[in-house]
Amino acid sequence: MHSKVDVAVMIGSGVPASMQAQGKRVCWVVLVNGERRGTAFASPGEAHECRAAWLAQLNKGAMAGVARHAS
Repeated sequence: MHSKVDVAVMIGSGVPASMQAQGKRVCWVVLVNGERRGTAFASPGEAHECRAAWLAQLNKGAMAGVARHAS
Protein backbone atom coordinates (compact mmCIF):
# COMPACT_ATOMS: atom_id res chain seq x y z
CA MET A 1 0.00 0.00 0.00
CA HIS A 2 1.31 3.44 -0.93
CA SER A 3 0.87 6.07 1.78
CA LYS A 4 0.71 9.80 1.16
CA VAL A 5 2.46 12.01 3.72
CA ASP A 6 1.84 15.76 3.60
CA VAL A 7 2.45 18.87 5.68
CA ALA A 8 -0.55 21.14 6.14
CA VAL A 9 -0.83 24.59 7.65
CA MET A 10 -3.52 25.41 10.20
CA ILE A 11 -4.57 29.00 10.80
CA GLY A 12 -6.70 30.69 13.45
CA SER A 13 -9.13 28.43 15.30
CA GLY A 14 -7.39 25.33 13.90
CA VAL A 15 -4.33 26.13 16.03
CA PRO A 16 -4.32 24.20 19.34
CA ALA A 17 -5.36 26.25 22.38
CA SER A 18 -1.96 25.76 24.02
CA MET A 19 -0.27 27.40 21.05
CA GLN A 20 -2.89 30.14 20.83
CA ALA A 21 -2.18 30.96 24.51
CA GLN A 22 1.44 31.57 23.46
CA GLY A 23 0.28 34.02 20.81
CA LYS A 24 0.65 31.61 17.88
CA ARG A 25 -1.95 32.01 15.14
CA VAL A 26 -0.51 29.47 12.71
CA CYS A 27 0.93 25.96 12.99
CA TRP A 28 1.91 23.03 10.78
CA VAL A 29 0.78 19.41 11.05
CA VAL A 30 1.67 16.14 9.36
CA LEU A 31 -1.03 14.22 7.54
CA VAL A 32 -0.71 10.54 6.66
CA ASN A 33 -3.31 9.54 4.08
CA GLY A 34 -5.24 12.68 4.98
CA GLU A 35 -5.32 12.01 8.73
CA ARG A 36 -3.44 14.18 11.20
CA ARG A 37 -0.59 12.38 12.97
CA GLY A 38 1.22 13.64 16.03
CA THR A 39 1.45 17.14 17.35
CA ALA A 40 1.21 20.59 15.84
CA PHE A 41 4.50 22.30 15.04
CA ALA A 42 5.46 25.94 15.44
CA SER A 43 7.57 25.96 12.27
CA PRO A 44 7.30 24.38 8.85
CA GLY A 45 10.84 23.01 9.22
CA GLU A 46 9.85 20.94 12.25
CA ALA A 47 6.84 19.57 10.40
CA HIS A 48 8.94 18.64 7.37
CA GLU A 49 11.43 16.82 9.62
CA CYS A 50 8.52 14.84 11.07
CA ARG A 51 7.23 14.15 7.53
CA ALA A 52 10.65 12.79 6.57
CA ALA A 53 10.61 10.50 9.62
CA TRP A 54 7.14 9.20 8.67
CA LEU A 55 8.29 8.55 5.11
CA ALA A 56 11.36 6.67 6.34
CA GLN A 57 9.24 4.56 8.68
CA LEU A 58 6.66 3.80 6.01
CA ASN A 59 9.35 2.96 3.44
CA LYS A 60 11.06 0.67 5.95
CA GLY A 61 7.77 -1.15 6.51
CA ALA A 62 7.16 -1.41 2.77
CA MET A 63 10.61 -2.83 2.19
CA ALA A 64 10.06 -5.43 4.93
CA GLY A 65 6.86 -6.47 3.17
CA VAL A 66 8.69 -6.84 -0.15
CA ALA A 67 11.37 -8.98 1.53
CA ARG A 68 8.73 -11.25 3.06
CA HIS A 69 7.08 -11.79 -0.32
CA ALA A 70 10.40 -12.46 -2.05
CA SER A 71 11.28 -15.28 0.35
